[in-house]
Amino acid sequence: MNTKQLIQQIHADLHAAIDPVYKEGATRYFKEQVKLYGVRTPNVRKVATNYATLLKKEPLPDVWRISEQLLQTGYMEDATIAISLVYARKKEWTASDFNTLTHWLHTYVSNWAICDDLCNHAIGYCIETYPEILTTIHSWTQSDNRWVRRAAAVSFIIPARRGTNLADVLHVARLLLYDTDDLVQKGCGWMLKEAAKKHQPEIVTYIEKYKKTMPRTMLRYAIELMPANIKKQLMNQ
Repeated sequence: MNTKQLIQQIHADLHAAIDPVYKEGATRYFKEQVKLYGVRTPNVRKVATNYATLLKKEPLPDVWRISEQLLQTGYMEDATIAISLVYARKKEWTASDFNTLTHWLHTYVSNWAICDDLCNHAIGYCIETYPEILTTIHSWTQSDNRWVRRAAAVSFIIPARRGTNLADVLHVARLLLYDTDDLVQKGCGWMLKEAAKKHQPEIVTYIEKYKKTMPRTMLRYAIELMPANIKKQLMNQ
């Protein structure tokens, strides 16, 4: 397999699907500067699926290498495809592959969209499969990197939605309680919102305890889907 030619073909497929109007609008979703080709997400996912199928019999280390080269471009569409290619082979992962994902988080994540894509899918899977990594994810709450701190929360989105890892959710929420970054606050609130779908009483109890000092952004995200009477109760300080 010629890696250079493969990546050139991926880029050719992406360029064929560029939508200038979408590109102009998509950049408004981010406060930070982002690199976009301007391909709508369903089309990016289609390209990712096609190449995941093409590579399904290639050695897994080769797929990790191709994905890292895509991440190195800095383009969001390339990041989506990179994560999708390795995630398609997740059943072949070992616990050591979490180290590669951690490297990607610290090195290539530069906005909330890539952070959430990496964490919801790949790192969320690792949480469910390799519980020994939990201490490392908890430690991300102390990072100087805003995306790593957000990752500490959003990595638990899928487990929380399924009703697992409640103790981890509450621990991470406590560690991020006074974070001043709005995107970290939103990530933490989102995690609590998902956990409340299966554990509403426990999440309500947590919010009741800290609502007077919890950032309002985090609070609003956390209670978004709760019944109106509980929302009113929790918003009342």
